[in-house]
Amino acid sequence: MTGSRTARNRARYGVDGPAPLAVLILATAGLGAGAAVALAARRRVGRLLLVGALFEGFRAGTYLYATVRGKLMVWGREVDALNLTGTEQVLDLGCGRGAVLLTVARRLTTGKVIGLDSWRAKDQSGNTEAAARHNADVENLTDRIDLVTGDMCALPFDDASFDVVVSSLAVHNIPSADDRGTALVEALRVLRPGGRLLLADAMHVDAYADMLRRSGAQDVAVRPLGWRVWYGGPWFGLSMVTARKP
Repeated sequence: MTGSRTARNRARYGVDGPAPLAVLILATAGLGAGAAVALAARRRVGRLLLVGALFEGFRAGTYLYATVRGKLMVWGREVDALNLTGTEQVLDLGCGRGAVLLTVARRLTTGKVIGLDSWRAKDQSGNTEAAARHNADVENLTDRIDLVTGDMCALPFDDASFDVVVSSLAVHNIPSADDRGTALVEALRVLRPGGRLLLADAMHVDAYADMLRRSGAQDVAVRPLGWRVWYGGPWFGLSMVTARKP
């Protein structure tokens, strides 16, 4: 019974983009089954199907590791590198079930991190405000977080409200390039002078960097985050865009 209670009370952050992972798992299973049948019948195509199954299995494995474990390790490293004092006000854009939100919250004392999301399940499995609050509760971090339902393109916060803005795999969910640019301008607007932006994504990162530079951000840089956040392989790995508000 103690083990069951512990399992129920552990924070769970869901799967980023559950549909692509489901496709990879189904492809692995289908190719594997086809390979088994073909190899049993001594057909040459069986070897090709087996190679395909192994490849899709590799993609599914990297995706699952990245979304369950890798992103937590990488974001822990990135937040530690900020050398927070613990008093900061932080905004997490597209916070989902709270993986990055709570990574930041653990490093705060009197500060607070606000998570903003529109709570769409297609972006993250089980993505609800209630799930994020539950994770904060079981991590004993409820007093260091707040949650807001909102739009990244029209942030409901005053200018210069935050010391740090973070975001992980969220901005690319905005359909149009113009609106993604608006979200970045909004992120800069709510940053205080000298405030820092960390935006991790697997798409559009160079465009994000260009927009930030055009909007006046300083120290804009893009760098890959490594194999721990390969969502299906190195061709879809996360990169971090960093910038500072003048």
